[in-house]
Amino acid sequence: MTDALPTPLRASLLEGPGFSHGFFTRRGGVSTGVYASLNGGVGSKDDPSAVAENRHRMATCLKIAPANLLVPYQIHSPDALVVTQAFAERPRCDALVTATPGLGLGVTGADCGMILFADTEARVIGAAHAGWKGALTGVLEATLAAMETLGARRAATVAAIGPTIAQKSYEVGAEFAERFVEASESYAGFFADSPNDGHFLFDLPGFIALRLWLAGIGSFEDLARDTYAEPETFYSYRRSVHKNEPDYGRQIAAIALV
Repeated sequence: MTDALPTPLRASLLEGPGFSHGFFTRRGGVSTGVYASLNGGVGSKDDPSAVAENRHRMATCLKIAPANLLVPYQIHSPDALVVTQAFAERPRCDALVTATPGLGLGVTGADCGMILFADTEARVIGAAHAGWKGALTGVLEATLAAMETLGARRAATVAAIGPTIAQKSYEVGAEFAERFVEASESYAGFFADSPNDGHFLFDLPGFIALRLWLAGIGSFEDLARDTYAEPETFYSYRRSVHKNEPDYGRQIAAIALV
């Protein structure tokens, strides 16, 4: 599967003059095999030259220089970093924010939440990677706080979550659910009974939405696409494990000030 050009998904809340964004699917790149075709993961075992070409195509789509598509070394942390210029070495964090024109901020995912932020009035943007751990420990709130240091206002900030593993596809054990309920009994509502005894189905996108609303976000949009259930369109870590595949590709979600 090698497509001519990427055709990313877009969120209506993030559309506006001077901004570009995209939730890139697995289509439109040059990678082959389990990585076919728009793998953006430098941490995968894919051919580095193929990943570089794929990211070049993404940057072109975003209307920025390839060197200015910035993606951190993600560690499932609650840490957000303000950036003002391109970096040579990827910082270890899970969110980036900027008010610098010409920079694009991206995060990778293959089931985890990829959230893009913008205050179009203040011209401040952000991108966050939120798996269950990052969402629970505060990466979304940290992203909004970092944006505020650059002049953004929470009430004027909008956010969108891209393709993420859906509740019907995300089975977890009892200890996982207990960790959330210990943090807040109200989180029990994000767990539904699984057909398998002692297991539950976790609503990660819904949990992310709640945390953003409680943090004071102005508006929020969920593209409501399940990475696990659409193998032709999205990479999925969990699906790769269930299929005994040797590795998996990564989607990229990115936003830029242009």
